[in-house]
Amino acid sequence: MTVGSTDSSGRSELPLPPAFESYADESLAQAPAGGPGKNGLLEATFARSGENPTRLLRDRVEVPYHLTGTLETDPAPGLTTLVAQEPTGGVAQGDRHRLRLEARTGARAHVTTQSATKVHSMDANYAHLDATLRVEDGGFLEYVPGPTIVNEDARCLQTVSIDLADDAVAIVADVLVPDGLSDHEAFGFDHYHSRVEAEHDGRLVCADAVDLRPDERDPRDPASVGAYGVVGSLYVFAPGGVADGKPAFDPALESLIEHVSERLESDDDTQAGVSRLPHESGVVVRLLGHRETDVTDALRQAWDETRRELLGVGAPADRRY
Repeated sequence: MTVGSTDSSGRSELPLPPAFESYADESLAQAPAGGPGKNGLLEATFARSGENPTRLLRDRVEVPYHLTGTLETDPAPGLTTLVAQEPTGGVAQGDRHRLRLEARTGARAHVTTQSATKVHSMDANYAHLDATLRVEDGGFLEYVPGPTIVNEDARCLQTVSIDLADDAVAIVADVLVPDGLSDHEAFGFDHYHSRVEAEHDGRLVCADAVDLRPDERDPRDPASVGAYGVVGSLYVFAPGGVADGKPAFDPALESLIEHVSERLESDDDTQAGVSRLPHESGVVVRLLGHRETDVTDALRQAWDETRRELLGVGAPADRRY
């Protein structure tokens, strides 16, 4: 499936940025881009009946993804956990990895990864990490992967598309770690482009993008990340109903903004901002820090507070963030 086509639900995928169109024309000396072993796919559909536990109704995986079943360790009633595994050890040039996650009516699911995603150095083409989330009425779906570590000379396109029905909730987390964790200077990668778009009943409610090209503009510019090196984001999509012909903001989200802001105020290791999303569709938390551990710890605090507001329980103890 190519970017710009439609996925299995009929939703249009996000168009390929012009720079990545030119990268795609670059041939590889090894296996072709998107070829066998490089065109990863993970599809998972979750369903729930009444107050019973959520079950994995359908799944499909293609190398390099691997699954070992669901875990029932989450403190939230009826919520199941799925861990996406990639035994290949990282993402290489020409890789195209796709996740398709669906929560049926009333289902509750948490999807994460076994560890950080490491995007290796490249000399041609690019890597694409794509996720599509679909949440039906009353469904609750979390996509909270480990950090994305982008190494020297890498080109990484990361796209997330969310389709929400009424009373649906989707939580998406993302942490970008530049290659300053290695012996290279931070922001030594070639190009990192990340986009998150969400629709509620066919209406666009969020379009957020981060486009970093260090050779063209220093990411440490005050208008970008400034003196910081690690960027974290937590998106909470929870569109309310309609009142007097206008979108209604859920009182729980008002409380969430207040409580998350208060909880992060005392964190001296990160800078944080909490804002409403357009069309009263939810909340976004943005974090900046010098170290990956500081940002992931702060993101976990925001995620924990989000769960307490929306589910009545905090984040699971067996997950770092």
